[in-house]
Amino acid sequence: MPENLASNPARKPDRLSGAMGVAAAILVVAGVTGLLYARLGLTETALVKNLLTVETVVFKLQDSYQRPVSNLGLIVAGRKANLAFEIPGRIASLPYRQGSPVQAGDIIAELDDATLLARRKATSADLRQAQAELELARLKAERQKDLRATGAVSKEAFDETRLRARALQARLESVTAQLAGIDIDLQKSRLIAPYAGIIADHYVHEGTVISAGAPVVRVMETTRQEAHIGVAAARAGSLNIGASYTLKLRGARIEAPLLTVRPDVDPITRSTTAVFAIPPGITALDGEPVTLELQENIPLAGGWLPISALLEGQRGVWTVLRVDLRGDQVITVREGVEVLDIQEDRAYVRGTLDGGSSIVASGVHRITPGTAVALQGGD
Repeated sequence: MPENLASNPARKPDRLSGAMGVAAAILVVAGVTGLLYARLGLTETALVKNLLTVETVVFKLQDSYQRPVSNLGLIVAGRKANLAFEIPGRIASLPYRQGSPVQAGDIIAELDDATLLARRKATSADLRQAQAELELARLKAERQKDLRATGAVSKEAFDETRLRARALQARLESVTAQLAGIDIDLQKSRLIAPYAGIIADHYVHEGTVISAGAPVVRVMETTRQEAHIGVAAARAGSLNIGASYTLKLRGARIEAPLLTVRPDVDPITRSTTAVFAIPPGITALDGEPVTLELQENIPLAGGWLPISALLEGQRGVWTVLRVDLRGDQVITVREGVEVLDIQEDRAYVRGTLDGGSSIVASGVHRITPGTAVALQGGD
């Protein structure tokens, strides 16, 4: 053995260098392993810090919910009528155009009254003649009465004079009545507005010869408008006369008292008519649509969630993400729901959710079920 060592002196340095190489390799592996563990620790810390923050809402379970019901109706003038003359004649004047406002007592149409004025003049002359003849007959009867006492006038002559005075009195009353009738016809030759309103339509024009009762103009009242709204017969019984209800007109909501509910049902719409008084100062046109807003109770168990919390699943099924605390992590869990109603930005749903569950309120399309999340505000 000593001879071998002596004969091969290079073996001892080779063993020393090999040991040093192994030690260096061990140091390199240890260093790389330490770097990997340090890097893994930093990555885990970064992942914890970069969890998606979500906002949640609490699902509150209830036995029923209120659903708004809109009932369509129309604005109706309190009073409207087709006005006509009671006597025939030729239209002489129509001073107001369609849409013109009128006040009660305004003359809105006139007939040619030349014939009536001529008749009145002749009748007035007959009246004056009858008055003169009656006065003469009375004076003659008074004189004959005195002469009758002395026997200068016969009884027959006296009776004729006295009865003639009575006949003239009757004629005077007849002519007076004729004159009054002509004056009434003169008044009827002018069409008077019965109430304040507007001229809605003309059926004839100036120069037209019309018969009695033929429509001339249509007048609608503007001071007392009403809303006639169809309501289901089953729901009409819950309306209280005199109470105020919310009507929607041109996008604005107004409070209107209920005047009456008609006792019949329309055979076409199968609804009855509720009549509401439009408050003064509200501008509305006759025939304009208006709606009555009521609340209907629906006896279905469920709860409200924002629409942004819903995610469409397979085969038309809707899902939500419920957050569940597992250890020190918050995990999302998929739950199936059925949408029963939608009102504005919220939906009434039922499904596998329990009351008091926390549901992800928005951004559900960015989250996979089973993913760890962070709650907004640290909840």
